[in-house]
Amino acid sequence: SYADLQERMNRAGNALKGLGLQPEQRVFMCLSDGVDFPAVFFGAMKAGFIPVPVNSMLTADDYEYMLGDSRAPVAVVSAPLLDIFEPLIGRLPRLRQIVVSGDGGGEHGDLGALMAAAEPSLEAAETTADEVGFWLYSSGSTGRPKGAAHLHGDLVYTVAYYAVGVLGMTADDVVFSAAKMFFAYG
Repeated sequence: SYADLQERMNRAGNALKGLGLQPEQRVFMCLSDGVDFPAVFFGAMKAGFIPVPVNSMLTADDYEYMLGDSRAPVAVVSAPLLDIFEPLIGRLPRLRQIVVSGDGGGEHGDLGALMAAAEPSLEAAETTADEVGFWLYSSGSTGRPKGAAHLHGDLVYTVAYYAVGVLGMTADDVVFSAAKMFFAYG
């Protein structure tokens, strides 16, 4: 339910705050589609951090570049991708911690445990519609991927002008998106 999502989002935001992140720091997200993706994405935004969701099918070189470019101190990754990210900790001085979604995180932070221990309520950080809310990287078809900053208000515009204005969606609609969650359209 939306109430369940809100609680998970609040717990994720509080868990990230518990890692010592400062306002406007990036949270690198390489997560498979599932309930942790929106919880971490919206939880990071609500806590005042900047989520950076990336394609979960890239190479270690791509991730190293994007982590360095974004200067994210924390990466939240799905367990099957952990082997790609572990070697990057020593090579990227700003990357302090990996948090793992799913089983098999070993000595890294366990997202499920961090969220279970976090408070279920979270006061929204003081942000404005014209502040950076999240980053999305381009596909890199013309060179290295570019990190595109999106504003907090962009999400509202997407709903108002595309979902409602173009697609004619209402609160009664149920939607299935074939696109992966890390895609802008997803």
